[in-house]
Amino acid sequence: MMARDTPGVRLLPNAITVLALCAGLSAVQFALIGNYQMSIASIGIAAILDSLDGRIARLLDATSKMGAELDSLSDAISFGVAPALVLYVWHADGERIGWIASLVFAVCMVLRLARFNTFLDDTEQPPYAAEFFVGVPAPAGGLLGLLPLIVTLEFGNGWWSAQWFTWLWTVAIAALLISRIPTLSLKTVKASPKFVAPLLVGVGLLAAAIISYPLIALAVALVLYLAHVPYSVYRHRWLAKHPEAWDVPPRERRAIRRSRGQRRLGLRRPISGRVAGAARRAVRLQRNGHGGYSPGPHRAGQNGRADGEDAGQRRRSWRRIGLRQRGNH
Repeated sequence: MMARDTPGVRLLPNAITVLALCAGLSAVQFALIGNYQMSIASIGIAAILDSLDGRIARLLDATSKMGAELDSLSDAISFGVAPALVLYVWHADGERIGWIASLVFAVCMVLRLARFNTFLDDTEQPPYAAEFFVGVPAPAGGLLGLLPLIVTLEFGNGWWSAQWFTWLWTVAIAALLISRIPTLSLKTVKASPKFVAPLLVGVGLLAAAIISYPLIALAVALVLYLAHVPYSVYRHRWLAKHPEAWDVPPRERRAIRRSRGQRRLGLRRPISGRVAGAARRAVRLQRNGHGGYSPGPHRAGQNGRADGEDAGQRRRSWRRIGLRQRGNH
């Protein structure tokens, strides 16, 4: 068995990063010859390789400063420069607005990666910060920028293929890249053992969809990714307001949310069996006339003070068992 400290093993993560860089650059070459399907596939392959190199480096204990810098440079080209050039070649009419939008996208991608690198050295972040990205991550941003092209290749020309919409979409995704909007990080998502079988079935269905309808599956995945952003913002804000949930598993977090939701609605927790039994006995005694409460006519002629004392005693007994007396209408 090959040891982890052998040169070949330590070189493997960097080799995967270089392959991702080559895949991203190949997307531009495919766009120049008009093969946009392969351009999208090349950037998708670069995204898959980018998700593997860091994990393999940590698994083999082969992380290095050079690998981190190489990964950032590869992401800048594969998900910033390459998608911008593919979109510009797609609408290659020589318009200045298209080139400006492509430049904005590439620059925002580089700025997003530079900010990400600075966050790696920040030790003052709260514990829940590792569950989120600040802004849209580079691979997702690169593929989101190509969404108008993906839809056009699948469904033909429409308003989504117009130049004004393409460049407006490109600038909007560039703004998401450098925004402070939190997005979920899949690196920290943990599946419960009871969901392993359904997840494997889902992976099989996803693979079948990608093989049969690759562009539609990719477009649906990108739209779902955008749809998750409001939930991610809500979850980030909720965690920021509840420090007691920072270091607990997801199941306990759900219990905390449910308990706080019941308090906001004015609901009470279910009473225990002992208290519930006492409540039933008290109601039964009152109905039988043994609890000092019989609202029949024979009480009307008795002393008003005695009635008041009995009523006060009844109210105190109801409070002791945690219930409220139903009002008489």
